[in-house]
Amino acid sequence: MRATYSFPPGFRWGTATASHQVEGGNTNNDWWAWEQQPSRIALGQSSGLACDWWGGRWKEDFDRAASGAQNAHRLSLEWSRIEPTPATWDESALGFYRELLRGARERGLVPMVTLNHFTLPIWLAERGGWTNEAIVGHFERFVRKAVAGLQDLVDTWVTINEPNLVAFLAHLTGVFPPGQHSLTATFNAIRNIVLAHAAAYHAIHEIQPQAQVGLAHHYRGLRPANPRSPLDRWIAHFREQIFNDAVAIAAHVGSLRLPGATQRVPKAARTQDFIGLNYYSTEQFGFNLLHPARALAVGTYPPGSDLSPSGFIANVPEGFWHALRWANGFGIPIIVTENGIEDPDDSIRPRYLATHIRVLWRAVNINWPVLGYYHWSLVDNFEWERGWTQRFGLWELDAVTQERRERPSARFYAEICRANGLSSDMVEHYAPEVLADLFPPAGEPELTRLVKR
Repeated sequence: MRATYSFPPGFRWGTATASHQVEGGNTNNDWWAWEQQPSRIALGQSSGLACDWWGGRWKEDFDRAASGAQNAHRLSLEWSRIEPTPATWDESALGFYRELLRGARERGLVPMVTLNHFTLPIWLAERGGWTNEAIVGHFERFVRKAVAGLQDLVDTWVTINEPNLVAFLAHLTGVFPPGQHSLTATFNAIRNIVLAHAAAYHAIHEIQPQAQVGLAHHYRGLRPANPRSPLDRWIAHFREQIFNDAVAIAAHVGSLRLPGATQRVPKAARTQDFIGLNYYSTEQFGFNLLHPARALAVGTYPPGSDLSPSGFIANVPEGFWHALRWANGFGIPIIVTENGIEDPDDSIRPRYLATHIRVLWRAVNINWPVLGYYHWSLVDNFEWERGWTQRFGLWELDAVTQERRERPSARFYAEICRANGLSSDMVEHYAPEVLADLFPPAGEPELTRLVKR
């Protein structure tokens, strides 16, 4: 079948980046300090120069995005640059972000700005970071400074990126700084993140009433390993509640629901003008009575899954459908703030991109209020505890020479952006192995194994 899945006029097509992952030389935050410790980062690597955006190479990367017909870009601010010590401000850092945002707009890229994407200033991390309730006031102060200085260039803000990952990876699994393994600290961090988001939301609207403000939620598809097992179903549901639901519901109704306690946070109610949705994959969980502590460990993928080269991500487009349905349940606009796969050889990314865009179209086509899609990422960058071992970029980066090389997926995504849609001709060229799935032969019913109703 020859056809095109078209998106509505004005749909936002972009890519997403984060300051520490692309700027380079962020020496005043907790992640830089973490990178200097042995065994914290894969292969002992460091962010180093990253993509050298602080040195000005954002200009050429934005040129690439614009030439690829993107009309939007999501980026973040580095708190430790703007507020290097408590209540002192580096106006030159704020000036850098003004120049960067002007540069984006001059290239036709409407900016979405994330105010906190994982990193904290060292001075704040040393005071307990997200586990110390004082962070709420510190974050509000920073947000007020940043928004007041950039409001003429930005009208869409993400307060905090993936609050659930921040809490769980930093304070339960320990792979993010400060490397804790405490459920109590995890729940304290979640509560303070909700309060900080609420304070930021109200501060932004006080300064810029017309702004659109939300959170970028990491939605992880969670399935029972054995659907017939009550214990497996229970652990999958439990993890869904504390990982996917807790922060999003708290920012919707003003009630933080965690195991053993429900806390009222009335200032957080109705503090999302949109739902930012980050979706990558879906995994499964089982409950072993002999090892109950593993109930909160990393999940697994079923045998035969379509895996990325390192096995970090499985291509599960139906999980994206469930994520969009979850987001639609909040009754507010949806922006897909991240979606992508690590793939240095660009062997799986084309079909991952094609199948996920097809799912996105289906949501738009039934009038769910999806406003845009931001692919992770524009260029290979420093992937946190995984260092440079995973490559998510549409453009390949040599971190030593800073040379960029276009991957086929960059051309594929450019065609999608330019056409404001996904066509059978594109899929046939870039991902022919899924052509029959996405554009079935005439007369066949719509394929339901790709997107389960």
